[in-house]
Amino acid sequence: MTAEPIAATNPAEPTAPPAPRWRDRALSPEERADALIAEMTLPEKLGQLVGLWVGASDEGGDVAPHQHDMEEPPDLDELLPNGLGQLTRPFGTRPVDPALGALSLARSQQRIAAANRFGIPALAHEECLAGFAAWGATAYPVPLSWGATFDPDLVREMAAAIGRDMRAVGVHQGLAPVLDVVRDARWGRVEETIGEDPYLIGTVATAYVQGLESAGIVATLKHFAGYSASRAGRNLAPVNMGTRERADVILPPFEMAVREGRPRSVMHAYTDTDGVPSAADGELLTGLLRDTWGFDGTVVADYFGIAFLKVLHGVAGDWAEAAALALASGVDVELPTVKTFGEPLLRAVEDGTVPEALIDGALRRVLAQKAQLGLLDEDWDAVPAALAGRELDDPAALRGSVDLDRPENRELARRIAERAVVLLGNDGTLPLRAPRRIALIGPNADTPTSVLGCYAFPVHVGSQHPEVPLGIELPTLRQALAAEFPGSEIWTVAGASVDGTDTSGFAEALDTARRADVVIVALGDRAGLFGRGTSGEGCDVEMLELPGVQQQLLDALLDTGKPVVPVLLAGRPYALGRAATEAAALVQTFFPGEAGTEAVAAVLSGRVNPSGRLPVSIPARPGVQPSTYLAARLAGPSEVSSTDPTPAFGFGHGIGYTSFDWSELEVERELADTDGEFVLSFTLRNTGDRAGDETVQLYLHDPVASVVQPVQRLIGYRRITLEPGGQARVRIAVPADLASFTGRDGRRTVEPGALELRIAASSTDTRLTAAVRLQGPVRVLDHTRRLHADIRTT
Repeated sequence: MTAEPIAATNPAEPTAPPAPRWRDRALSPEERADALIAEMTLPEKLGQLVGLWVGASDEGGDVAPHQHDMEEPPDLDELLPNGLGQLTRPFGTRPVDPALGALSLARSQQRIAAANRFGIPALAHEECLAGFAAWGATAYPVPLSWGATFDPDLVREMAAAIGRDMRAVGVHQGLAPVLDVVRDARWGRVEETIGEDPYLIGTVATAYVQGLESAGIVATLKHFAGYSASRAGRNLAPVNMGTRERADVILPPFEMAVREGRPRSVMHAYTDTDGVPSAADGELLTGLLRDTWGFDGTVVADYFGIAFLKVLHGVAGDWAEAAALALASGVDVELPTVKTFGEPLLRAVEDGTVPEALIDGALRRVLAQKAQLGLLDEDWDAVPAALAGRELDDPAALRGSVDLDRPENRELARRIAERAVVLLGNDGTLPLRAPRRIALIGPNADTPTSVLGCYAFPVHVGSQHPEVPLGIELPTLRQALAAEFPGSEIWTVAGASVDGTDTSGFAEALDTARRADVVIVALGDRAGLFGRGTSGEGCDVEMLELPGVQQQLLDALLDTGKPVVPVLLAGRPYALGRAATEAAALVQTFFPGEAGTEAVAAVLSGRVNPSGRLPVSIPARPGVQPSTYLAARLAGPSEVSSTDPTPAFGFGHGIGYTSFDWSELEVERELADTDGEFVLSFTLRNTGDRAGDETVQLYLHDPVASVVQPVQRLIGYRRITLEPGGQARVRIAVPADLASFTGRDGRRTVEPGALELRIAASSTDTRLTAAVRLQGPVRVLDHTRRLHADIRTT
């Protein structure tokens, strides 16, 4: 046997050292993270657990620290040698051309990687609540409109489109969706939620997570948990609720999204529940989220949330205590910028107050995620897909070359907006048949941004830069009606401002209305932040009455005797007074996005058959709060109270321009074991003269239980499209697991006994009822229980 020759070596040309193990893509992300942690100093470890709030350069240069309210910006040159975990909102801090923003981010990433000895870039995150919050990006309808569609598939498609745009310019993480359940509609952030029902929220939010993650973007569930249940509907206020409300109302959407959506990040809530802030709640962030549900991603701080443990909650005496509390509870990353996880945490570890093992646990999750995203790879390239193969030395030549509002995006935004329009009532006035004279009255009649929520870029950031164009086309309702009714005269009068008290414009508005054939009244909100609007973060209200003098304007128009059609462009439901019964028709939208006015016009003309359903109840009176359909018997009207919380229009309500018949109910399996399922079916017929969608909603009523239950709760739904005269047999299989609730001992159980399955067009419109019964022993369930009824057509 001949020995293999040994290759000659040249001592003058030493071989390159092998790549470190943490660069090895054959290893798991966790193994790579462990290998890297073993090589890092404590300051380098902490560098990966913080963000830096930045703003991209509109000239294509690298980013600079952003001046914000909490602190002076850190010294970048001192910060970067130890590495950087995240870049906060490079596109969402100021208006910047998308191509130059991508170039600026790429150059910043090169700088960050070059400054630390491992060559690790930062993870860049952005807001994407109603589209990528960047200048020039598509502004989709707000989440409350997603809920109104009752269409998770369409929401999944939208999220994937948002994710692709973000990924193309170098973003890695999106701070959405919001899974907060509306408990009090006075809360300013209602527009950011999907509705007042946990099941609707869970299914729609899960679809959003799946879409965003399919594009390679890390989805972030927020706000975990209870933020929306604050007292009096005030932002960042204490939460007062029992363990069962938390377990059966607040947590289920998060549980579903974690199980079925597989998000890679969760954001803690600002609030405290029964005295325990979410950022310092180890039972929530570690015991439930990680140990029980199996979540293995990162928990990130809501902006300044760790510092709030000291300055707002008073559970920490200094920054180091705040950092230690959050870290021990399960928070991995401090956002938006370095504060408590910097020097204070460094000192706490060095003096033995905080064990370094806690740092390593959080760091392992952070670095594993960076490995998943390719940020630890040897061939990582800072240049994103949108700039690949482009000449980058001439930034001016790149300006305008990246389109974040392409025609296919606008078409998708239009489809969602059309499906989200809710027709509340109609005496036959709609659809309009080419009226000769239309009076378009109201503060939202000719305002481009009236379709946008507070996290849409033109409102969220663009409002602070009035000299910069909006960046996207936002046709006003006046423009949309002019295009939809080219043969009509359209007279437009504001009549009043959104939230002002001046009524001097009423006279012109009423005179115009009297001369018209039909009056369309554009009412609602102006989105803003922290009191700068009537809806949005920090824009809470004391009563659910239309802002300003809008209700007075509406009532005066009703007195003219003309057919009046209010159109609501709003962020929350409002009581509409007399209009709920006296208006010729009522159209409700929730900030429907850049194609929203065109969707409204199409519904008014009849070109689109409205099919949206209410994701929140609309109150009959402005002061009956908090109120939600998901309530126990004691929450309903009674002879021993002088207030009546019955809504004007209940959760799930919505009508269209056709009619449906529900009949021939057959209960194939009316008796089931506590681990079995019920089976029933019925026939749905379109009895009208045009195609339309009906949303079949399935509610559970449990008349006798060991703890108080809501009168009914949604456990399933499905949109069904039928042609005129068409019919479908709808089969529903309901697992007994859906009848479970949190019992007196804190465990989720299914109890034997009688139930009602209500097949309904809304929470206030039951069409068919099946009486069924569970038999057998009480059964204890866990987080692996079945979550869905199977509703299908045959």
